[in-house]
Amino acid sequence: MSLPHESAPNAAAPLPKEDSAPTRVPLAIEDWLTVIIMALLALITFANVLVRYFTNASFAWTEEVSVFLMIVLAMVAGSAAVARNRHIRIEFFADSGPEKRQRTLAQFGAGPEARQRALAKFGAAMVALLFGLLAVLSARVLWDDVQYGETSPGIGVPQWWYTMWLPILSVAIMLRAIGLMRRGGRAAADAELPT
Repeated sequence: MSLPHESAPNAAAPLPKEDSAPTRVPLAIEDWLTVIIMALLALITFANVLVRYFTNASFAWTEEVSVFLMIVLAMVAGSAAVARNRHIRIEFFADSGPEKRQRTLAQFGAGPEARQRALAKFGAAMVALLFGLLAVLSARVLWDDVQYGETSPGIGVPQWWYTMWLPILSVAIMLRAIGLMRRGGRAAADAELPT
């Protein structure tokens, strides 16, 4: 007989712990944007299905707008995942592997908790670096779209209407990653203070 806190051998691994430290910018922003974007996608798709069913034609703009909304949805959800510390984890590499690698990683911290904290902060820094680079490169694409007057292939609106959101949302994810890294540092410092 197993105790209630013990898991079955075939049970799924628990999800990573969500960061419980409060954020300066409320997470409700990403949550509401996700709800609004999903509702828009559902309405656009439903309207297109109805028009196609009753008229044997479809709205030409729905595919282009739907693809744009799905990209924005992925970026907004990525921002929420980073802020909640639910992004792809690197603990797999820290907690598994040969014994030699475990001993090498153990030299960087007093124990598994310190090692995981250090790796989590490193992961947040790498996420911030990645999305900072993505913001710079996508800003260059945005500038090219504005400078050369690119238009979208489907409905012919200026392409920068779509591309301007990539650098904005990349900066948002970068700032969320920096905030996660700072909150992790404060939580680690608070945990080490004597009570």
